[in-house]
Amino acid sequence: MYVLIAPNAFKNSLAAGEAAAAIRDGLSRSRLNAITECFPVGDGGDGTGGLLIQRLNGRMVSTEASDPLGRKIEVKFGMVGSSNAIIEMAAASGLHLLKQTELDPLRATSAGTGDLIRAALDLRAQRIVIGMGGSATIDGGTGILQTLGARFLNSNGQVLENLPAQLPDLDSIDLSGLYPGLASTQMIVLCDVMNPLTGPFGAASVFGPQKGAKPRDLQQLESGLARLAQVIARQTGKNIADLPRAGTAGGAAAGLYGLLNAELVSGIEYFLQITDFDETLRRSDLVITGEGSIDEQTLQGKAPFGVATHAKAHGIRVIALTGSLPDDPVPLHPWFNEIIPINPDSLPLAEALANAAANLAAAARDLGNRLAATR
Repeated sequence: MYVLIAPNAFKNSLAAGEAAAAIRDGLSRSRLNAITECFPVGDGGDGTGGLLIQRLNGRMVSTEASDPLGRKIEVKFGMVGSSNAIIEMAAASGLHLLKQTELDPLRATSAGTGDLIRAALDLRAQRIVIGMGGSATIDGGTGILQTLGARFLNSNGQVLENLPAQLPDLDSIDLSGLYPGLASTQMIVLCDVMNPLTGPFGAASVFGPQKGAKPRDLQQLESGLARLAQVIARQTGKNIADLPRAGTAGGAAAGLYGLLNAELVSGIEYFLQITDFDETLRRSDLVITGEGSIDEQTLQGKAPFGVATHAKAHGIRVIALTGSLPDDPVPLHPWFNEIIPINPDSLPLAEALANAAANLAAAARDLGNRLAATR
């Protein structure tokens, strides 16, 4: 049996590569006679860029960038060949860079990701791929755009310096000073959610609380993003408010689409295509995937869903391992032959996160033994 191990990251506990290694370890300690191959995957979320750089034999480049609060840090991005850059938004603008007491999406900006884009342009990148998951920001990409030369102005023609807090005062956007090379560079944004920019399912409403927004902040953030959409629509004719995937990374996807003509794509579909995942599938008898939580949101374009759809197209059985399973998993059954929770019942979250690798390996070992007994 040839088993392809293709998990996503288990959020707040294991990177995708670590999850794959734990599953392989568990299978190796089972009675199953199998050849295993690890193929960790990403859907645009935190860690996707690193996986792509590794899979495509890229090289790492170091540069200085601003963190979400403007502090200078050393950050790395990838170059594949001489003209393809791969940037992880979380590297410079990530939630993990802030202490819990520092979370404040009215102040946090995506400017550091703009620094990475500038560095890639200085290396003459012709294509820039950005994995946008894990950001600490809800600024509509205004921080990125400011770093790249855009000016956000109020009705008096004055530059708005305190973004995104001042976004409700936006009246126009001046793009005359955009960084050289942007116009001729293809920009691809890998999205792991389908959320629009605004509304009850938008960037502020859905992702604001987890990024530190207090209830009183949400209205201001929503108002700012709505105003950004209005101005972009007036100046470019593009509707970014209701655009699927525009809410990715606090609306950064919307800003780059609206003003830089970035392509917003399914992160997992892009990942599987550019890494020739289907070629590996053709020699596989079983696929094991997984992530921290598998639920109906998984079906909106998360990594395990992408893996499952490709495996199903080849008639290959798919088993998912997960830390959390919904009370009603029935909607998931058409895509996964089996979904296996790795944690004992009633295990506290902190303990589950701390023991994720061991629990994942144990679940894989039990699965291997069961598969061996039925062959």
